[in-house]
Amino acid sequence: MMDESKYKLNYVYAEDFGTGYFKYGPITLRDKPYMIQSRGLFLRDLPESIKLLVPKEVLERGVVVGDDIPKYLSSIRDAIRNLRYPLKDGVIRKEDEDSWKIVKELARYGFSQFFSDFTRRPDFKGFFLVVALSALAPDYMRDRMIEVHKEVDEEFGGKLLQAVTIIDQPFAVAIAEKAVTCTVIEAGHGNIQLVPISYGPIREGIVALNRGGAEANAVTREVLKDSGYGDLAKDEYVVEVVKRAVGLVPRNLDEAIKKAREDPDRFAIKVRVNPLVEVELRDTAWMRFLIGEVIFNPRHDIFTSYIQQGRLVIEDATVGDMVFYGEMDIAEALITSIRKVPVEIQDKIMSTIILSGGAFNWSVPPGLEDVAVNSVDKIRLMVSERLPDLASKLSISIVKDPQFSVWKGAIIYGYALPGNVKWNERTKEGWYYLHQ
Repeated sequence: MMDESKYKLNYVYAEDFGTGYFKYGPITLRDKPYMIQSRGLFLRDLPESIKLLVPKEVLERGVVVGDDIPKYLSSIRDAIRNLRYPLKDGVIRKEDEDSWKIVKELARYGFSQFFSDFTRRPDFKGFFLVVALSALAPDYMRDRMIEVHKEVDEEFGGKLLQAVTIIDQPFAVAIAEKAVTCTVIEAGHGNIQLVPISYGPIREGIVALNRGGAEANAVTREVLKDSGYGDLAKDEYVVEVVKRAVGLVPRNLDEAIKKAREDPDRFAIKVRVNPLVEVELRDTAWMRFLIGEVIFNPRHDIFTSYIQQGRLVIEDATVGDMVFYGEMDIAEALITSIRKVPVEIQDKIMSTIILSGGAFNWSVPPGLEDVAVNSVDKIRLMVSERLPDLASKLSISIVKDPQFSVWKGAIIYGYALPGNVKWNERTKEGWYYLHQ
């Protein structure tokens, strides 16, 4: 008889399917999973000369992910058209077979990095896999994820997986933080989810915002263009590096811009992307505050001007029966979410606010504390402006590792969920055993 707890200490495996990044790996990694971009490159329009150099199995699959993408990117005609990000808003359409192919390849790519090492162990009978999805993912996505992993398991000879379960990303964050009743605000690359939790997500209270790290990237591109680096603004890697290095979240946007324009030297910054590429902001250093502000409140007149000029797209979107609000600020979204839960638990729900996700990962450079804040203080300030009495009741914190908290919570969930809890088709919870 297998000792389940002992077995799971080695063989729980988690996948976090984020809009921007896919995080994955077994429990033995402890604190930090592996991570690649959530994208895939289809090997369409390959010249015959290049096909001769591509491994047969790669050609047959027809899509590459992770570190393999740069190998083929310059060889493919219409590369941009063939490079796809499947998890727009954390949701994949039912009929979008290209996106499902990328998801399958992401999973296969991840498992291939661990499978050979684990199969050498005599006690290995397959991973207990936890798949973390957006709280907004419809039921058909959960069902299809199980089917996808069945197919991947078959490719590995039926020796890869024992069982699969699904968890909502914000619930995984709550588990990682040991919070039973709280509100999780998960800010990723493609969207922001506000999810009240009381021993599980309260779906009636979920509020979704149609923006995230991607919009901060879009603003960064405009900053680069306005600073004379239009050529670099086309490079996603450069944009990401510059965003992280220069982006600031203002206490008050108007006051921050005023001070930065009056004393540009104080806010000037140089970013060395690599030994050959350096970016310097001085006269446009005030724009650093726009990069962070767009995550929290894109209603400022500056963003309105950008939108009217076609330089920035922030709009409402409807996915299924869920509306993703484009311009709603985070304070309004939080208040809206709390008001949707039963009155008798509102105090508990709002007493603990947990921030997670890479789009909340902002710091305050020394010497700029009078104008810049972190994500926790920004939300507290925004709520104070609207409802001072509510702000005094909020306990807001950010997870230690915003990018990896979902993966960590999924690992904990996989270890804690008893093996005899079988998959329930109605609730979409429990273990789905692949070999029964």
